[in-house]
Amino acid sequence: MPLRTESLEEPQLNLTPMIDIVFLLIIFFMVGTRFSEIEQQYDIELPSANAVEPMSSRPDALILNVARTGEVTISGKLVSMEELQTQLESARAAYAEQAVLIRGDGEGTYQQIVDVMDICHKAQIHSFSLAFQPVATGETP
Repeated sequence: MPLRTESLEEPQLNLTPMIDIVFLLIIFFMVGTRFSEIEQQYDIELPSANAVEPMSSRPDALILNVARTGEVTISGKLVSMEELQTQLESARAAYAEQAVLIRGDGEGTYQQIVDVMDICHKAQIHSFSLAFQPVATGETP
Protein backbone atom coordinates (compact mmCIF):
# COMPACT_ATOMS: atom_id res chain seq x y z
CA MET A 1 0.00 0.00 0.00
CA PRO A 2 1.60 3.20 -1.17
CA LEU A 3 1.64 6.17 1.24
CA ARG A 4 0.79 9.63 0.05
CA THR A 5 3.94 11.64 0.04
CA GLU A 6 2.85 14.84 -1.70
CA SER A 7 1.81 17.77 0.50
CA LEU A 8 -1.65 19.28 0.36
CA GLU A 9 -1.82 22.79 -1.06
CA GLU A 10 -2.90 25.42 1.47
CA PRO A 11 -5.77 27.68 0.32
CA GLN A 12 -4.72 31.26 -0.37
CA LEU A 13 -6.72 34.44 -0.35
CA ASN A 14 -6.29 36.55 -3.48
CA LEU A 15 -6.08 40.20 -2.36
CA THR A 16 -5.44 41.70 -5.81
CA PRO A 17 -9.06 42.82 -6.51
CA MET A 18 -9.34 44.42 -3.06
CA ILE A 19 -6.06 46.31 -3.54
CA ASP A 20 -7.26 47.54 -6.95
CA ILE A 21 -10.47 48.89 -5.42
CA VAL A 22 -8.56 50.63 -2.61
CA PHE A 23 -6.26 52.33 -5.12
CA LEU A 24 -9.25 53.48 -7.19
CA LEU A 25 -10.91 54.96 -4.09
CA ILE A 26 -7.70 56.76 -3.13
CA ILE A 27 -7.43 58.26 -6.62
CA PHE A 28 -11.11 59.28 -6.58
CA PHE A 29 -10.80 61.12 -3.26
CA MET A 30 -7.53 62.78 -4.29
CA VAL A 31 -9.11 64.14 -7.48
CA GLY A 32 -12.21 65.31 -5.55
CA THR A 33 -10.05 67.12 -3.02
CA ARG A 34 -8.11 68.82 -5.77
CA PHE A 35 -11.29 70.21 -7.34
CA SER A 36 -12.45 71.74 -4.06
CA GLU A 37 -9.05 73.46 -3.64
CA ILE A 38 -9.24 74.96 -7.14
CA GLU A 39 -12.77 76.21 -6.50
CA GLN A 40 -11.78 78.00 -3.29
CA GLN A 41 -8.65 79.66 -4.63
CA TYR A 42 -10.56 82.56 -6.27
CA ASP A 43 -11.47 85.48 -4.01
CA ILE A 44 -15.15 86.03 -4.80
CA GLU A 45 -17.64 88.16 -2.88
CA LEU A 46 -20.88 86.18 -2.90
CA PRO A 47 -24.16 88.12 -3.18
CA SER A 48 -26.45 88.23 -0.17
CA ALA A 49 -30.19 87.53 -0.02
CA ASN A 50 -32.91 87.26 2.59
CA ALA A 51 -33.79 83.86 3.96
CA VAL A 52 -36.22 82.02 1.72
CA GLU A 53 -39.56 81.08 3.24
CA PRO A 54 -41.98 78.59 1.75
CA MET A 55 -44.57 80.08 -0.56
CA SER A 56 -47.43 78.48 1.31
CA SER A 57 -47.43 77.10 4.79
CA ARG A 58 -49.49 74.28 6.18
CA PRO A 59 -52.78 75.68 7.47
CA ASP A 60 -53.68 75.35 11.12
CA ALA A 61 -56.04 72.58 12.13
CA LEU A 62 -59.72 73.47 12.09
CA ILE A 63 -61.05 73.41 15.63
CA LEU A 64 -64.52 71.94 16.06
CA ASN A 65 -66.18 72.44 19.45
CA VAL A 66 -68.95 70.00 20.35
CA ALA A 67 -71.03 71.27 23.25
CA ARG A 68 -72.75 69.12 25.85
CA THR A 69 -76.06 69.74 24.05
CA GLY A 70 -74.64 68.53 20.72
CA GLU A 71 -74.21 71.97 19.13
CA VAL A 72 -71.17 72.22 16.89
CA THR A 73 -69.19 75.44 16.47
CA ILE A 74 -66.40 76.08 14.03
CA SER A 75 -64.40 79.31 14.27
CA GLY A 76 -66.86 80.57 16.88
CA LYS A 77 -69.91 80.12 14.61
CA LEU A 78 -72.70 77.68 15.34
CA VAL A 79 -73.19 75.36 12.35
CA SER A 80 -75.51 72.51 11.46
CA MET A 81 -74.17 69.12 10.43
CA GLU A 82 -74.82 69.88 6.73
CA GLU A 83 -73.01 73.22 6.96
CA LEU A 84 -70.16 71.51 8.80
CA GLN A 85 -69.76 68.96 6.02
CA THR A 86 -69.80 71.72 3.39
CA GLN A 87 -67.14 73.72 5.25
CA LEU A 88 -64.96 70.66 5.74
CA GLU A 89 -65.23 69.73 2.05
CA SER A 90 -64.25 73.26 1.00
CA ALA A 91 -61.33 73.24 3.46
CA ARG A 92 -60.16 69.91 2.05
CA ALA A 93 -60.48 71.27 -1.51
CA ALA A 94 -58.23 74.19 -0.53
CA TYR A 95 -55.67 71.94 1.17
CA ALA A 96 -55.76 68.16 0.71
CA GLU A 97 -54.05 67.37 4.04
CA GLN A 98 -56.30 69.60 6.16
CA ALA A 99 -56.30 68.56 9.82
CA VAL A 100 -59.23 68.83 12.21
CA LEU A 101 -59.16 69.00 16.02
CA ILE A 102 -62.40 67.90 17.69
CA ARG A 103 -62.97 69.31 21.16
CA GLY A 104 -65.92 67.62 22.85
CA ASP A 105 -67.42 68.38 26.24
CA GLY A 106 -66.46 65.69 28.75
CA GLU A 107 -70.02 65.55 30.10
CA GLY A 108 -71.61 65.22 26.63
CA THR A 109 -72.56 61.99 24.94
CA TYR A 110 -70.03 60.12 22.86
CA GLN A 111 -72.52 59.78 19.97
CA GLN A 112 -72.20 63.50 19.19
CA ILE A 113 -68.42 63.13 18.81
CA VAL A 114 -68.88 60.07 16.59
CA ASP A 115 -71.30 62.04 14.40
CA VAL A 116 -68.69 64.76 13.89
CA MET A 117 -66.04 62.12 13.13
CA ASP A 118 -68.43 60.56 10.58
CA ILE A 119 -68.84 63.93 8.87
CA CYS A 120 -65.03 64.27 8.73
CA HIS A 121 -64.91 60.85 7.09
CA LYS A 122 -67.62 61.82 4.57
CA ALA A 123 -65.66 65.00 3.74
CA GLN A 124 -62.61 62.75 3.17
CA ILE A 125 -60.62 64.35 5.95
CA HIS A 126 -58.43 61.62 7.36
CA SER A 127 -56.30 63.69 9.73
CA PHE A 128 -58.48 64.43 12.72
CA SER A 129 -57.79 64.12 16.42
CA LEU A 130 -59.65 64.41 19.69
CA ALA A 131 -58.57 67.00 22.25
CA PHE A 132 -58.32 66.11 25.94
CA GLN A 133 -57.12 67.58 29.19
CA PRO A 134 -54.15 65.61 30.56
CA VAL A 135 -54.49 64.48 34.16
CA ALA A 136 -51.73 65.63 36.49
CA THR A 137 -49.71 62.84 38.09
CA GLY A 138 -51.21 61.68 41.37
CA GLU A 139 -54.75 62.84 40.49
CA THR A 140 -57.62 60.56 39.57
CA PRO A 141 -59.94 61.58 36.71
